This record gives sequence, structure tokens and C-alpha cells, in this order.
Amino acid sequence: MAIEIGSYFLGRPQPALTADQTQIVLRFHDLYYKRWQLGADTINLSWFGYRIQKCPQDLWMYQELLVKTRPDFIVETGTADGGSALYLAMIADMIGHGKVITIDIEHRGPLPPHERVTYLKGSSTDTAVVTTVKERVRNGRVMVILDSDHTANHVYEELATYAPLVHPGGYLIVEDTNINGHPTFPEFGPGPMEAVDRFLAERGESFLVDEACERFMMTLHPKGYLRRKEQS
Repeated sequence: MAIEIGSYFLGRPQPALTADQTQIVLRFHDLYYKRWQLGADTINLSWFGYRIQKCPQDLWMYQELLVKTRPDFIVETGTADGGSALYLAMIADMIGHGKVITIDIEHRGPLPPHERVTYLKGSSTDTAVVTTVKERVRNGRVMVILDSDHTANHVYEELATYAPLVHPGGYLIVEDTNINGHPTFPEFGPGPMEAVDRFLAERGESFLVDEACERFMMTLHPKGYLRRKEQS
């Protein structure tokens, strides 16, 4: 059942952190992520009994963006256990609008069933998969969340492929830009952050980093909340 939606949306510039405060944030971020790598459950969450590997602050931000922008479709690459697709679909339930298309090369199962969710199996950059997604969304309002293979070249290919689907004012979110030393997991190698830097260097006239989406200070997606400019 849809819930009546209010009009309180945040987006104003935030006060700058001091150098010392910035170091505290970065050190905590590194600890938070390393704890997960060592077997702790800092990013292993349970959403209605389904595993979802996210930072709670990022999930809250997704809710705010979904309510604010009301996309017709949320395209997610990287289904994993399906918990994030279920989360997005249940927010869409409360809004009373929106469907989820989630893509992965394999499904761990059992995936959560939901009438708003379509599961696609295959690579997010496979021509057949991309064609299917484009046919489904057509000219709808689209939010895109990239969370599959985190190597820089793959993420860049996803960015180039899915960015045109995002409507002006909508969001293209690149997850896990924190790895490869931004500020954690420096041994990973070029990853999402490097793909974002390349993408913005080439297409910065169309998308900008929405720093207001990082106001909780702890996000797994620094510089990863990209908003399509209204005039693009």
C-alpha cells in the first residue's frame, strides 16, 4: 500500500570537515571495511531474512533518492542474494511506483520473490542482456545502481552502457568506489573509482557527483552518487 509522501528533502551543501575530522572518517571507514574482510559482519545485513551487503547509511540514501526522484525502473547490476533488489522493491511498494530489474551472471538462490522484481541472468554488458533492459525500460525514468564486477574496465563499460538510460535529474550510482585505497582495500587494483574518474573526465558535461549524498560521512560509494544534469 502506498504511503502519503511528504516534501522534506535534503540537498544543501554541508559544512566542510577539518583535516583532523577527515582523517577520523577515513580511519573509521578503513576499520569498518577491514573488519568485514576479517570475517566480521559490518556490511552483512539481513533485510526480511535475505542477505544484503550494504552500508546502512547508503540504504537510507537510496530510500531518499527513490522517494525524491520516483523512477519507473531501478536497474541493478549484481544481484547476489537478492536482498538489495527486495529492499528496493519494498521501498517502491511504499511509494506505490517503480519496478526493479536486477542482473547477475549467476544467482545464489533462493532469491526473494516479489512482483516488482525481474531477475535477469547474464553479464550486465552482454548485448542480449542490455537489449532486454532497454526494451523493458523504453523511455521510462530510470535509476541505475552498478554493483557487479568491480574491475575498472568492466565498471567503465557499464557506465558507458547504462548512463544514457538515466533520466535528467536521475541517479547513476557506482557502488564500492571505496576500494583500491579510497580509502580501503588498496591491494585491489584499479576499480570503480578509477572508472568513475575516467567517465567524468569524458562525460562530465552530463553527470556530476552529488556530494550531498555523502553527508553521513560513512559511505561505501565516495564520489559514486552521480546525478544526471537537468539540461543533459
